[in-house]
Amino acid sequence: MTLKLFFKYNNMFKGFYKVKNTRTVPLLEILTMAAETLWSNKLRTGLTMLGVIIGISSVIAITSVGQGVQKGVEQQIQALGTDVLQILAGAARSGNVRQGIGSSSTLTWEDAKAIATQAPSAQLVSAYLQRSAQVVYAGQNTSTIIYGTDLNYPEVRNTHPQQGRFFTQEELDTAAQFAILGPTVQSTLFGQGGNVIGEKIRIQGEAYEVIGVMEPKGSQGPMDRDDQIFIPLTSMSKRLVGNNALVGVSVTGILVKSANQEQLEAAQFQVTNLLRLRHNIYPPQADDFRLTNQADIVSTFTNVVGLFTVMVVAIAGISLVVGGIGIANIMLVSVVERTREIGIRKAVGATNSAILNQFLAEAIVISIAGGVIGMGSGILIAFAAATIFKFPFVISLWSVIVGFGLSLTVGLIAGVIPARNAAKLDPITALRSD
Repeated sequence: MTLKLFFKYNNMFKGFYKVKNTRTVPLLEILTMAAETLWSNKLRTGLTMLGVIIGISSVIAITSVGQGVQKGVEQQIQALGTDVLQILAGAARSGNVRQGIGSSSTLTWEDAKAIATQAPSAQLVSAYLQRSAQVVYAGQNTSTIIYGTDLNYPEVRNTHPQQGRFFTQEELDTAAQFAILGPTVQSTLFGQGGNVIGEKIRIQGEAYEVIGVMEPKGSQGPMDRDDQIFIPLTSMSKRLVGNNALVGVSVTGILVKSANQEQLEAAQFQVTNLLRLRHNIYPPQADDFRLTNQADIVSTFTNVVGLFTVMVVAIAGISLVVGGIGIANIMLVSVVERTREIGIRKAVGATNSAILNQFLAEAIVISIAGGVIGMGSGILIAFAAATIFKFPFVISLWSVIVGFGLSLTVGLIAGVIPARNAAKLDPITALRSD
């Protein structure tokens, strides 16, 4: 029986005859035999690769999604200006309940004018009032955000009308009842397309003429920055809100634009001290306003997303470990199943190193094939997520390199022990096994 098996496999493993003389087996021949062996057991090979595929695709997809979301938010914040300082009024109190930031009347338009003239690092200053209100046109109505602004708002916020115009200084001084719509409000009240300039809308019962439509800015988190209406600050203060400050015109917030991002800290220092003097705030009294630095928001968000991405990628790496254990288990089982085959190979001249290389090659081929499929799957998942949720599609080279390197490492480590076990088999004992 042993003799028959010897002649049966004699031609199949004839390449190993060379081993006695050269002590080497061509790499291409090893890889070819490994691929043929794996192909003959497709189901087992596929299931073995599954852990690696899931791990690599998870690493690439999660890294891509994290970087895409981060870049998208950075672009949105940069569109508003990373050289902009936002000052919000303090929080009002009703009994023991503290209301939200901006609910108090601690900031005035006069504060904004003082910053513009007395803070050297402030290039542009814009004050604004913000309220939610019901807006009606014909049979349509919507609840939206109304901004009462001055003339500097479009430049400070880097947002301009795509149709019509913004209001003028004269219209601001006379509290004219003009409105500039955001694209979402336009489509809600008037439908898609068409010229809305000159139409009349009603805001809390007051009639306003539409003189422009702002360019689209998209969403920032849950907030739709196109779902808003702009009217003159004076008109909003007199007709919609009322002058509720003790002195001057009360505002929700003030925007300060510096010449560049490097001067933002200087502007923050100057504005803080100026407002403390104007509001008679001295240590240890708390400020009745809050300053927000756009650059700090970008930095904080980048750090948070970066930490979250690292955490999830680490979790995804666990599946790679599981995949490596799966490869090791399958290869160990394969050694047991192919004991007689190993004995025949050794009988026809294969050395321990040849057997070791053969089984190691099979493990590496499984991991590399799983890595390639995983990389492709990860890129497709990331592209689909970016398309569906509308954030930039980003694939970093390092994530692909790390993914491929991990798959190769997993195969190498997982294949060492089974390959050594196969190489150490005694040929006589192996030929006698069932």
